[in-house]
Amino acid sequence: MKKRAGTTADKAVLNVWQREVGDLSSRNFAHRLAASEDLVLRLDIYKKLDKHRGCVNTVSFNADGDILVSGSDDRRVILWDWETEHIKLSFHSGHNNNVFQAKIMPYTDDRSIVTCAADGQVRHAQILERGAVETALLAKHQGQAHKLAIEPGSPHIFYTCGEDGLVQHFDLRTRRAMELFTCQPIADRRNYMPVVHLNAIAIDPRNPNLFAVAGSDEYTRVYDIRMYKWDASTEFGRPTDYFCPSHLIGDEKVGITGLSFSDQSELLVSYNDEFIYLFMRDMGFGPNPDPSSRVPMGSDASEMRPMDADEKTGPKYTKDIEIVRL
Repeated sequence: MKKRAGTTADKAVLNVWQREVGDLSSRNFAHRLAASEDLVLRLDIYKKLDKHRGCVNTVSFNADGDILVSGSDDRRVILWDWETEHIKLSFHSGHNNNVFQAKIMPYTDDRSIVTCAADGQVRHAQILERGAVETALLAKHQGQAHKLAIEPGSPHIFYTCGEDGLVQHFDLRTRRAMELFTCQPIADRRNYMPVVHLNAIAIDPRNPNLFAVAGSDEYTRVYDIRMYKWDASTEFGRPTDYFCPSHLIGDEKVGITGLSFSDQSELLVSYNDEFIYLFMRDMGFGPNPDPSSRVPMGSDASEMRPMDADEKTGPKYTKDIEIVRL
């Protein structure tokens, strides 16, 4: 790994912050810090949280960043004071199988937690006085429910997706689930692929009306919740935009395992047995992807590069939680 002259660890951290708030462009950030040895060498294990009795599948922070919530194959949810390595609360999630995701709802004094799991259930846990916890079943997917996404700044609204291709919308004030749509493959595959098995969902923090889903095919699909008629009088399952690297169009061996929006509405997409790609907002194909097309609109094919071209390695599973700091 080649060390870049004149780039100190402190400067690298400053560049990361500037990139996050939009003061440093994507291209300049990549030019300055791609394969930066200074930044990599600054990474270190800061804490190790050891309590779960199964593989840890999910970790996330509360809004203040002082509490970490984790979920595991042991079906338990743990709230950590990660700085002191102290367990604030540990409880059984109510799930019958591995917990895949657990998140704290914002503006709830860290007392409202939503979870989804391999049993397909979507559950809500309410922390009462003196550490008592009540869990309730909100809805169920037909198959594993891999991910959920909380509407930014909302203590009530979140979405889930699952292997059944279903996307559901939840409002904790009514404790009801609204089935929005089942994700359909592109037209020329529907005769042998009835649904797209969904692995990931994310909401655009700059425009919470937009959310993206992805799974067992090569496309990330973006939807606008404003197009949904809450009386179910219209079909909502048509995306407003599709994203895919041009060379992966038509590749039926790839799928998407994770995605995330940046604060600048860029879309980061991770493919299985492939690379991680960053899409700007104007790199989509629009609402009607043409399989014969090879270059997304607004993009330059020469700039479609994976975020990381290092040699791929298999996943590492652990019961411990390691916190890394810069």
